[in-house]
Amino acid sequence: MRCPFCAHEDTQVKDSRPAEDGTAIRRRRQCAKCGARFTTFERVQLREVTIVKAGSDGQPQRREPFDRAKLERSVALACRKRGIGQEQIDQLVSGIQRQVETAGEAEVPSSRIGELVMDGLRQIDSVAYIRFASVYRDFSEARDFEEFASAVTEAVAARGPRA
Repeated sequence: MRCPFCAHEDTQVKDSRPAEDGTAIRRRRQCAKCGARFTTFERVQLREVTIVKAGSDGQPQRREPFDRAKLERSVALACRKRGIGQEQIDQLVSGIQRQVETAGEAEVPSSRIGELVMDGLRQIDSVAYIRFASVYRDFSEARDFEEFASAVTEAVAARGPRA
């Protein structure tokens, strides 16, 4: 593993432990040249998955490799200032990644990823769910946001208090 500070290729693993409910291994490393310490994560990747993004305004569809970090950033942004821990975000992202990789498809539409995120956020926090949906569903007017938020509020009220 190359040192992110000095680019030296000789680093030593100082500590390894399970992370993200055993779906990843967290390794603390130290560079043999500059002595800097850094953390890496090792995860199982079942298959290469390509995300197919819908084209807009006559543009063709785009394809790009599945990027866990990008997914994690978008979920974390929706959960910002909501008291949702990084571990819960990691669990959600790991679950979505597992579903995508085990589906058996080499190409997955980005809309499927969006729906999986919305399903997960709906279970975790209604505000994070609404935040993500407002970007994902591209609300164009305040009325769209209001209607969606009202539907979520009704669903939460119907579900009752959580135990």
